[in-house]
Amino acid sequence: MDVNIRMGSLDHMHLVVPDREEAARWYEALGFSRVEEYKHWWDIPGAPIHISADAGGSGLALFQAGEGHELTDGIGMGVAFRLGGEEFIAFSKALGGDVRVNGKDGQPLTAESVVDLDLCFSYGFFDPYGHELELTTYDYDRVKAYFSEHGIRAVRYW
Repeated sequence: MDVNIRMGSLDHMHLVVPDREEAARWYEALGFSRVEEYKHWWDIPGAPIHISADAGGSGLALFQAGEGHELTDGIGMGVAFRLGGEEFIAFSKALGGDVRVNGKDGQPLTAESVVDLDLCFSYGFFDPYGHELELTTYDYDRVKAYFSEHGIRAVRYW
């Protein structure tokens, strides 16, 4: 892979827990707070509760164990990196060319593998060692306009 894409900063880590409400309370006792910006996801089955110890600069996404989120002693935990809109679009353009990675379904990631989460877009994939990675952008309007202009339809989970 010979491409110069700036990765951006750490956004959040995925943690699969037996009970996300109980886990959120445990982390809150350590000084984490729920990130209000993601409040609309808290009641959606399969969606995470985002918590942060630095006012949302970085955090943890607590997923309830179950279908699609297996509780496996840390295997399957993921790391998400925050990109600006232009970096995210550059990654999208490079998929299948200079960037060849497999998505969560084991198939090669394409521009159309992008997920629309209503306030951000993301690509999920694995490194060569099996670690789950996610690239996320909150430059939602800019990226949505780019995808619309280029006929790229995003996947929606909820």
